[in-house]
Amino acid sequence: MTPVELSRTVLHAVRRAVDAGELNVTVPARAVVAPPGPGGCGDYATSIALQLARPAGQPSRRVAEVLRPYLVAADGITDVVLTGPGFLNISLHGTAPADLVAEILRHGPRYGYGRADGTGGESGRVVQLHCPHDLRAVVVAEAAARILRSQGALVRTSCTAPPEPEWTATLGVRVDAAGPAPAAPPVDVRPVPAPADPLRLGRDAGRWALLHPAAHDRPRIGDEHLVQREGNPLFRVRYAHARTRALSRNAAGLGFAAEPGPVSGTAQELLVALADHPRVLAAAAEHRAPDRLARHLVTVGDAALPFLPTVLPRGGEKPSAAHRARLALAEAVGAVLAGGLSLLGIDAPDHL
Repeated sequence: MTPVELSRTVLHAVRRAVDAGELNVTVPARAVVAPPGPGGCGDYATSIALQLARPAGQPSRRVAEVLRPYLVAADGITDVVLTGPGFLNISLHGTAPADLVAEILRHGPRYGYGRADGTGGESGRVVQLHCPHDLRAVVVAEAAARILRSQGALVRTSCTAPPEPEWTATLGVRVDAAGPAPAAPPVDVRPVPAPADPLRLGRDAGRWALLHPAAHDRPRIGDEHLVQREGNPLFRVRYAHARTRALSRNAAGLGFAAEPGPVSGTAQELLVALADHPRVLAAAAEHRAPDRLARHLVTVGDAALPFLPTVLPRGGEKPSAAHRARLALAEAVGAVLAGGLSLLGIDAPDHL
């Protein structure tokens, strides 16, 4: 069930409650659903009960209690939990942790790519990206092209002049054509230029410095992108990936392998971030915005780091189903981070 379909399901639950005489309100035009906030659970949450409380003349918690049975009875919903003043936290069929992890491991680094049946949001579209002769513009256009292709689009990149040889040698940038904008209306890629030369940072840090900020923000080109400390977002993302690979090697040494299953503890925020990865890729493609993917990878990495120390058995513990499930989640994290970094043209090392 997509967020749009879930929004319609929420509105249908309101309509049924109104028809049954349990609520006396006008059914709103839309219901907002989003990943649960702090203290929430499940796949999505909605504040529709808070929205309806005043017109219904009832406390928001009571409105949520009225709506909950109608939502639980809807196809595709497995559970609805009330939290706070009346938030409805919705768990969907087929998106339980084990199902989500199994799906990610099945697709590997290509998790979130446009589907082969042509249902990807950009599938079959031809997109022409054109940029000025500016290093950041070329890097952003190239990364945007990679992301668009992941969603099934056919992409051609062009620049007003050929990229400088050192741009290609250091950052690996290339375009399909050089010269004036093509006759067909292109998508102009014109981010704010970098204030300094990023080539001295090398390929990975240089590309990250240019891609992580939004196109309208001026990037910072400094040694902060090279330091291996937690204050460096790129380091945190790559370190989280390297830790997942180390966990797989250590688990093999202990004689057990990953097997998707229930995961408890500190994993809820991480599961939400992983489930959101396909949406982020689609949005990054739609808006030609690699920065959205870069920031999402930071979110995934930051959510993973507190979880990863719980994966392996401690002391005299024997490997159990819980350890196999945690290892599967860790490997899913590694697949998402590796796939995302690859789309940005950045290496995901197994050792760091």
